[in-house]
Amino acid sequence: MGLLAGWFIPLGLEGFGAERQMELLDWGCVAIDRGDQTVMISWRLLANDPEDIGFHVDRQESTGVWHRLTSSPLRTTTHWIDGDRTAPFPRIYRVTAVADGRELEPPTIVKVELGQKYLVIPLQTLPGHTPNDASVGDLDGDGRYEIVVKQEMRPRDNSQRGPTGETKLEAYTLDGKFLWRINLGPNIREGAHYTPFIVYDLDGDGRAEVVCRTADGTVDGVGHVIGSPSARYRDSQGLILTGPEYLTVFEGQTGRAVTTVPYVPLRGRVQDWGDDYGNRSDRFLACVAYLDGEHPSVVMCRGYYTRTVLAAWNYRHNRLQLLWVFDSDAGPESNRAYRGQGNHNLAVADVDGDGCDEIIYGACAIDHNGQGLYSTGLGHGDALHVTDIDPDRPGLEVFGIHERPSHPYGANLRDAATGKILWGLASPDVARGLALDIDPRHRGLECWAIGQGLQGLYNCRGECIAQRAPRSCNMGVWWDGDLLRELLSGTRIEKWVPETESTVTLLDASQYGCASNNGTKANPCLCADILGDWREEILWRTRDGGALYLFTTPEPTKYRFVTLMHDPVYRLAVAWQNVGYNQPAHPGFYLGEGMEPPKRPSIRLVKGQP
Repeated sequence: MGLLAGWFIPLGLEGFGAERQMELLDWGCVAIDRGDQTVMISWRLLANDPEDIGFHVDRQESTGVWHRLTSSPLRTTTHWIDGDRTAPFPRIYRVTAVADGRELEPPTIVKVELGQKYLVIPLQTLPGHTPNDASVGDLDGDGRYEIVVKQEMRPRDNSQRGPTGETKLEAYTLDGKFLWRINLGPNIREGAHYTPFIVYDLDGDGRAEVVCRTADGTVDGVGHVIGSPSARYRDSQGLILTGPEYLTVFEGQTGRAVTTVPYVPLRGRVQDWGDDYGNRSDRFLACVAYLDGEHPSVVMCRGYYTRTVLAAWNYRHNRLQLLWVFDSDAGPESNRAYRGQGNHNLAVADVDGDGCDEIIYGACAIDHNGQGLYSTGLGHGDALHVTDIDPDRPGLEVFGIHERPSHPYGANLRDAATGKILWGLASPDVARGLALDIDPRHRGLECWAIGQGLQGLYNCRGECIAQRAPRSCNMGVWWDGDLLRELLSGTRIEKWVPETESTVTLLDASQYGCASNNGTKANPCLCADILGDWREEILWRTRDGGALYLFTTPEPTKYRFVTLMHDPVYRLAVAWQNVGYNQPAHPGFYLGEGMEPPKRPSIRLVKGQP
């Protein structure tokens, strides 16, 4: 590994002026019964849509004739509420874009049944399995997202000895059509820290690939076995500390393994990571980053309690090419400052304004060229939020927390570009932390954390604005019609009421048979802007594991934004949301009360060939 540290291939023209290659989506139209026989129809605004684009909404009558519901094209919102309770169900709607005075073809057609408050995606869950984290990508190039869901049997934390099952990755359309199943096999241990996976269009053909760590005995989506089908490396304690590891790119449409290479970062000698049972050596993270400012690369990571190693790869022309490796224990002496700074999660953003992405690896940041950007020395933590938390200062900020810190910044806000601490709160141990805009009286995101001695809600400048903070400290979701974010924990969406320092429940999906994942982390399978307007959808599994339910907001809004999935920072956050301890996706701009209209992203949309 020491030979690889600091080695990289020049990335070519970088930085300013580059347009990022991203997926071309359809308008993602969705319709639901709001519960009173009125219907919410919602669709996306795309980054390449004209500024003045409008939309008409029609409803098909029983005679087959289309009845226009909009008197003029909608130019300030991307939704419509059909308030006619007398129209029979099922109802069929048509959304047509209007630009330069003409209607664009083809229109989008969507159907809704009576009482259909959410979309049902039936799963072919195998006996003994439970759906867990999920991700989305356009696997077949038709502009519509498909879902990749992880199915687990007996997952364990790295600190726990004992047998586990064999993790599966399964792909489905939003209509519930089963596409393929990948079995990671007997030589990949099961658990949140062992099996991060990436769904993203890495080669720019308009179709997303699936990338993850594999081993001898992994079976791809068409039944081909990677490596030796008979090899078994589990020891008597259920640990896997020997045997080859691979990095595999799977074709998203079929699940077929396209290319497999030896996994980097290498395991090497387990003891070099700080223990002899793999708790530190087998902590894996993964992400996508635009290291040249234009094309996506996949970054696979290993270790964060002690030694920290990141490896960047390009996938082009069905081949993986290693770009660089950053190793805290090799290379220049300055790399040693990056030991023990990682989190159970990471984030990706262009924090220094050069047009290329950095990896915010907990309490440190790795530059796009594989060299350390900075290390704060604040140490390991469980939660991380990167966005424009304070819109009145330049650049992005990081809100993070730390386990058993030896400093007075158990929860803190720092400058994302330099690591400079802007303010902090002292605590001997912090378990949770969250940054969301939940109070309209204070511009910027509010921050709070759970830890010994911590109480209250803080504004983005570190001033305590409420004696009580929300009990929920897991995730957030843009759900209702305002610019504030709602609280998401377990199966509940809650609204913070600043005046009473309390919450009201907007939705509890448990009443529909849903359940959350990952124990006390209590996250859904996915929270992202999957369909409809700029607000987010939530994928929850059912308690019996037989389906995913996709919930979308029934509430109107007066705001119109480009889909968050065309914001580079947000889209990359959705790609890494399943990694380690799930965190909410944040955009690369301030989205909250008192915001300025966001700029159109500088991206180039790639159309796939279904």
